Amino acid sequence: MTNKYNQIAYQYILICYLIMNKKPCINITWVLPFLKTISDENRLKIICFLKNWGKCVCEIVNFLNIPQNLVSHHLKKLKDSEILISKKQWLNVIYSINHKKINQHISHFNDLF
Repeated sequence: MTNKYNQIAYQYILICYLIMNKKPCINITWVLPFLKTISDENRLKIICFLKNWGKCVCEIVNFLNIPQNLVSHHLKKLKDSEILISKKQWLNVIYSINHKKINQHISHFNDLF
C-alpha cells in the first residue's frame, strides 16, 4: 500500500511540475523522500499525535494500538529522516517533532509551486 502512495505522490508532483511549466529544481529531491516517509498511515498518525508535545514509546503504542516493535520501526524511520527528535528521560525515550526540519520540508514543497 505504501508503494501505491509513493507512486501517487510522485505522479502528483510530476503533473504539477508539468502544468506549472517550471524549470527543474533541487527541491524535488528534498520533498520526495519526505513525502515517502510520511505516506505511511501510522507514521502520519504519530506525527499528528506528537503535534503539541513529546511522548514516550508506551504512549504512542497505546495511541496506535499496534505492537511495540512496529511502533519502534516507524519511529526509527521518522527519526532517520529527521522528522522526529528524541531525548532520554530516566528510563524512557521521549519523541517529539523536529519543527525546524518540518518547516524546511514545507518551504521546499511550497517552492515547487
